[in-house]
Amino acid sequence: MSKKCKPAPLDCNDKKERASKKPRISQNGYHLPEPIQCGEILTDISKKQWKIGTSIGVGGFGEIYLASDDVSKSLDPNAKFVIKIEPHENGPLFTEMHFYLRVAKEELIVSWMTQKKLNFLGMPKYIASGSHEYKGTKYRFMVMERFGDDLQKLFLAKGKKFSVKTILSLGIKVLDVLEYIHSHGYIHADIKASNLLLGFKDGTCEKVYLVDFGLASRYVTSNGIPKKYKEDPRKAHDGTIEFTSRDAHVGVQSRRGDLEILGYNMLQWSCSKLPWETNLKDRNKVKELKNQYLNNIPKLMKDCYSTSSSLPGIQQYFEYVVQLNFDEDPNYECCRQFFRGGLKQARLKDDGKLDLNVKPSSEPKITKKKVAKRKADIEENENLSIEKPLRNRRKDPSTLAEINRMKKMESITSLPDEETFGLSNPTPEMLKVMEKKRQRENAPKVNRKNKALSHRRLGKSDNPSASENLDASPELF
Repeated sequence: MSKKCKPAPLDCNDKKERASKKPRISQNGYHLPEPIQCGEILTDISKKQWKIGTSIGVGGFGEIYLASDDVSKSLDPNAKFVIKIEPHENGPLFTEMHFYLRVAKEELIVSWMTQKKLNFLGMPKYIASGSHEYKGTKYRFMVMERFGDDLQKLFLAKGKKFSVKTILSLGIKVLDVLEYIHSHGYIHADIKASNLLLGFKDGTCEKVYLVDFGLASRYVTSNGIPKKYKEDPRKAHDGTIEFTSRDAHVGVQSRRGDLEILGYNMLQWSCSKLPWETNLKDRNKVKELKNQYLNNIPKLMKDCYSTSSSLPGIQQYFEYVVQLNFDEDPNYECCRQFFRGGLKQARLKDDGKLDLNVKPSSEPKITKKKVAKRKADIEENENLSIEKPLRNRRKDPSTLAEINRMKKMESITSLPDEETFGLSNPTPEMLKVMEKKRQRENAPKVNRKNKALSHRRLGKSDNPSASENLDASPELF
């Protein structure tokens, strides 16, 4: 990708389709703002003025314009700000503005980066917001830093596949942002390539920012306590259907759901197409397939990577995510270690750089012989392998069947050894996970048997494919 990441702005005099008096409606049914003339002056809540430039994009809820804080001059094509505008009755920008006011202030971001010793955090900063009336219609607007291309454009341009280095590096970067917004009581709910934007300013062309918080919501109460699990049919299937988490399919927003959504994206970036993408018009079918696949992760890996090896670290990541309880704090460092270990396994540098210039096809091809040899090498070091602990999901009707299934899979499925995953010198967080694994291995088997008998006496189902039971359970994962 060229270092010149500044897209050409639209001509301010381009009136194509903009003189129409018909109301503009987006695909999701929201009214779009009427085109606003170049040079219009907007005043934010702090009384600062902003000049509108050309439109550079129309989304599902509003329109985005170039903008400048110098209202005395003509707008530079390389303006460093944009303004997102939507009709006042629309809701997403209202949600996003309040999120930015609470979470995206520069001092909060800088403090977090210092605390976590981060050189970069892909969290956009809040700049300004306000209301504006134009031709008798009231609009809401928010001023944002200008960004470059979104990753969806690059994904399509590269034949719907990113390199291993790009995917794992992106996973680490997005986890950093998710940990930050989760720490402030919010979840994103719509992570996807089109919401991951490259920087626009010099030196930021390969830095990635997570944007669009129109579906962001608080997962904690005013006292900072995680809200109780409660399904909401009005919010069922919120988000982008191919990536929607299983919690979100039943109207529940959660931190583990954000991690699940990220995992689906990484799967798509590496195998080009998710197994349920042929059923996107049937949201309930997509939900059912996700439940089935995440109850059998090896099958998910097999169906996604039928002709190639899986993305290093992705299976371990999913195995960790599915055992998280609804109100449990995710171990973000543990998740990052899966991806860093994947980079090490693939003999790639963990330097945070995106390999956007390298076509996936230029990577060494992995033959069936190499895959077989790798499995054999792993089996030889079986005593060092990491087994992700299955937490006690007391209310999950599929737990017993899943335990039995995982026992069977242990004989045919092995995980990379600790040395391969960079765990010969584990972090404190990984030591906690490994200790739980050892405790589980040493637990008497009779306990599981007695527990299974107890569940049967209570009439609980052992059928892992009962999707309705899975959906109704607050301990879904």
